[in-house]
Amino acid sequence: MGRGLATFLFRIYTSKNNVSRVNFMLSNRYFHSFKQFENWVLDKDPFVPSFDVPKREFSTSLVGLVGKFRNYGDANVRPFSSGVENEDGDDGEDNGIRASRRKSKKGKYIADCLKGVDFDGVNENKSEDDVDGFNGYGVYGSRDGESEHGIDKEKKDIVDFMRINDFDGVHGNSDEDGVNDFKENEICDSTVVESEYESDDVGSDRTVGGEQVAFCDPLELYQELRNTENSAKLKQADWEIVLEVFNYFSKSGWAANQSLAIYIGRSFFPTAVHKFRRFFFKKCSAVVAKHVISLGPSDAAVKFLFPIFVEFCIEEFPNEIKQFRSMIQSADLTEPHTWFPFARAMRRKIIYHCGPTNSGKTYNALQRFMEAKKGIYCSPLRLLAMEVFDKVNAQGVYCSLLTGQEKKYVPFSNHVACTVEMVSTEELYDAAVIDEIQMMSDPYRGYAWTRALLGLKADEIHLCGDPTVLNIVRQICSDTGDELHEHHYERFKPLVVEAKTLLGDLQNVRSGDCVVAFSRREIFEVKMAIEKHTSHRCCVIYGALPPETRRQQANLFNDQDNEFDVLVASDAVGMGLNLNIRRVVFYSLSKYNGDKIVAVPGSQVKQIAGRAGRRGSRYPDGLTTTLHLDDLDYLIECLKEPFEEVKKVGLFPFFEQVELFAGQFPNVTFCQLLEKFGENCHLDGSYFLCRHDHIKKVANMLEKIQGISLEDRFNFCFAPVNVRDPKAMYHLLRFASAYSQNVPVSIAMGIPKGSAKNDAELLDLETKHQVLSMYLWLSHQFKEETFPYVKKAEEMAINVADLLGKSLVNACWKPESRQAKKPMPQEKEEGYQRPRSLIKLHEKKRRDKSLLADNSSKVAV
Repeated sequence: MGRGLATFLFRIYTSKNNVSRVNFMLSNRYFHSFKQFENWVLDKDPFVPSFDVPKREFSTSLVGLVGKFRNYGDANVRPFSSGVENEDGDDGEDNGIRASRRKSKKGKYIADCLKGVDFDGVNENKSEDDVDGFNGYGVYGSRDGESEHGIDKEKKDIVDFMRINDFDGVHGNSDEDGVNDFKENEICDSTVVESEYESDDVGSDRTVGGEQVAFCDPLELYQELRNTENSAKLKQADWEIVLEVFNYFSKSGWAANQSLAIYIGRSFFPTAVHKFRRFFFKKCSAVVAKHVISLGPSDAAVKFLFPIFVEFCIEEFPNEIKQFRSMIQSADLTEPHTWFPFARAMRRKIIYHCGPTNSGKTYNALQRFMEAKKGIYCSPLRLLAMEVFDKVNAQGVYCSLLTGQEKKYVPFSNHVACTVEMVSTEELYDAAVIDEIQMMSDPYRGYAWTRALLGLKADEIHLCGDPTVLNIVRQICSDTGDELHEHHYERFKPLVVEAKTLLGDLQNVRSGDCVVAFSRREIFEVKMAIEKHTSHRCCVIYGALPPETRRQQANLFNDQDNEFDVLVASDAVGMGLNLNIRRVVFYSLSKYNGDKIVAVPGSQVKQIAGRAGRRGSRYPDGLTTTLHLDDLDYLIECLKEPFEEVKKVGLFPFFEQVELFAGQFPNVTFCQLLEKFGENCHLDGSYFLCRHDHIKKVANMLEKIQGISLEDRFNFCFAPVNVRDPKAMYHLLRFASAYSQNVPVSIAMGIPKGSAKNDAELLDLETKHQVLSMYLWLSHQFKEETFPYVKKAEEMAINVADLLGKSLVNACWKPESRQAKKPMPQEKEEGYQRPRSLIKLHEKKRRDKSLLADNSSKVAV
């Protein structure tokens, strides 16, 4: 007799007593197709459609049920039911759904082919005339009934195919299959299974009901265990081995992965195994226990127990399975290109401008943008969107500006410069430009670029970026059916690495240099050191500064008629600014990524170093080097190595998808909802779920506020706030609290009259501008009467940006941390003393009191 999961699943399909399991398997889309059989069927019958089985993050390597034949009849199936047969056929069905099938001519053809297949192996001791088969009535019987109808060539080919591929194993002395009656009207859409389970016949002398344990039908074995009243009496050592087997089973990644196919989630899998173990200990017979003991804690034991575990779960956990299936369906992020049906209805032309920095790729894309009748430019930064807005309008093309914080509509304009998060997928454009397309792989913001590429309704879409995402863009265009054109570029000026570093001395800085540091503290330390030990003056650019301040500092550096000839910047200089940089000097090549100190990625090193030697500048070549000699080798390695290919790009659900998922968990907080979505969402192999730690921090802070709808809470969590700034977080909490009370949200924040005199005041100015920016962003997400002070906020933001620019020019102080710290204990004259334990302090006070009492007594005498 055949053995393994293939036999088990085929018997489920062919048994009239297990129609519920037939329906269950058919309703499960996580069993993958058996590719070799699919190709064979297509060769035999060209009219058979290809098997439509979606890819999943978890794929079954052992079990592979072919997906349903779409043209062979639809199946209205009962999704989940127990293994107990329902005689009435109604009581056990979910919501009154009855299993039914529509007959078709092609379906009958497949049924006829399957009648001649011996799935459990061919008995070599029988002659060909004695081989059992299906008779004309679908009953597994003698050869005589089959001879009346004959076996055509296709049936023989199927048998040969099964034998050649050892589909379920061929056993020389196998018994009759014992397959139950098999009616044509109950035939399954898919009856092909794949089994890779082959092991030695351990314990072949042990039988249950007259059959070998290893070859027993798992359903029959489970039913026999279920009907057993008392468990076997085993030695303590034997029970310990069985316990080890179940511990091994609970830790099996294969079993947990396969359990997803029957909608047993990873979080519920340990509980299911624990209850299955209790069931097994109570009902286990001696024969089965000895067979499990003989297998021991191994993969063979896992594969033996897993079919029984499946039967147990289907019968014991129907509610949990149904809930997990609903949750999985609501958290499905597969095939994101289907989310935009109007864009899919278009035949878009995608032009990929591929090249390094300073190669002219964005310039050519913008030329086409300005020539189009209606166009949109999608920028990675507000600063770059503002720059394109000014440039396009200066050339006589009316263009509006749209960012999260500002909306400037120019009359009669058909062009828009916006940040990529603000792009509209509803408007129709002639040409669109998506800049820095490699940001699709950004762990936090990548979803915005992916959404723009998939959803923009434009005849032409120009992508500007490096080659890192070229292959994945090709794959996306293949999925969307868009036409892809590639234009490759080279740098206008060469990028040269200076072998002579600054040798750790900032006095070697020269005019036109840009010193790149990766923390705010280092930026101000470098600025102070350069201005103290040299005659150079420094401009400063880093991410926390407003776009207006960064632009003012860039103009100050580019101007040749002033004393500011050195730029000290963070990685924010890598995009969005046109700077006349002669040489890029890396202060260090490591940075804090939010969790730990890591090396700067090679792609980012290339992006920053490439800012040197911009076309049109007065410097003939672009130069780059490091402050310390130890970092030079890594710099050279990063510039030499080719661009690393990106395998996945970011995705994040729309609010509608989160709202659908929230229906499965009505009593959880929004933060917990996001966590559950991240744990249970399914994505295709080319996508990952963007990190949303900052969103969960905001959501956790806002949980104490009542009276906010799910959509409003979702919008508040996406507000541009620095979660590490307690003052900014406080103002966001205050805004949300006022909104929940249906009162106008006020700014309630003063503005200093003068520039900052120390770093604490500079940090305060940065926070104030961030709060104003957050107010403006929220005013565009909610009704105007809710945030009525937009004009005042805009004026205050302009004033704060101006004060920040003046403060940076005169900055000559030691930087401070934005995080509030506890004050250090004051030092005494003899120096700082470490606090002692309370016990010692108490003993010291008691000694002092006793000494004082002794002295007073002496004085009294």
